[in-house]
Amino acid sequence: MLGVKGWRRIGPHPELAAWAQAAHPLAVSALANTDQALRCGGTWAVGLDLLPNAPDGGIAQVPLAWDVLGLAPEPLHRAQLSTIFPGYPMPSAEETAAALAFRRNRDGAHLDGLLPVGPDRRRMIKEPHGWILGLPLNQCGAGASPLVVWEGSQEIMRAALTEVLAGHPAPLWGEVDVTDAYGAARKRVFETCARVEVDAAPGEALLLHRLLLHGVAPWAAGATAPPEGRMIAYFRPVKPSVRDWLGAP
Repeated sequence: MLGVKGWRRIGPHPELAAWAQAAHPLAVSALANTDQALRCGGTWAVGLDLLPNAPDGGIAQVPLAWDVLGLAPEPLHRAQLSTIFPGYPMPSAEETAAALAFRRNRDGAHLDGLLPVGPDRRRMIKEPHGWILGLPLNQCGAGASPLVVWEGSQEIMRAALTEVLAGHPAPLWGEVDVTDAYGAARKRVFETCARVEVDAAPGEALLLHRLLLHGVAPWAAGATAPPEGRMIAYFRPVKPSVRDWLGAP
């Protein structure tokens, strides 16, 4: 479905445009009324579970166009509203200087589902999911912190994580520390995979393989966006197990 690159752009399509148009005012309102704190010096609103969409993905009586997306319908969580503002990323008290440098120099490259656990923040696969779907909600200029993907990185990540998990029983894979293997694989990705910035507009959708390394580019000088910032709604439906997450597409 996603080929060797591990991602694809869908649209523009009028059904996706209708969904984005219906979702946009509700997203702006949800973001304005949330008590979730801004991160990265006030330049990123994470927006977890903020969009009031239905479990089938519909919003304000506008259905999510599963057929256009090429996906089988399945239950969805309330979408994340990832919103970036001019100046991203800026220093903040909750991040180290090294973390800020990684955002600026490596786009904060990561795999969704690998969470920092414990006081040492060791990475474990705690949120296995099926795919990543991004739906832009407003029109922004070039350089307004676009999504970044490393094409083909999903197979490097799959091989590295499969190797580190192989010596453990599959039911316990979510408890295995994969920090070192993940870091080494990410380094290989930076050395061997093409980094691609992906601008997108309402009416389009971005579908990513769940193991594709991705991030967010720093806000470019002169880039423009509406007052509410660059806003994308993200869905990541849960997989039953880490084995399913790690398996074939």
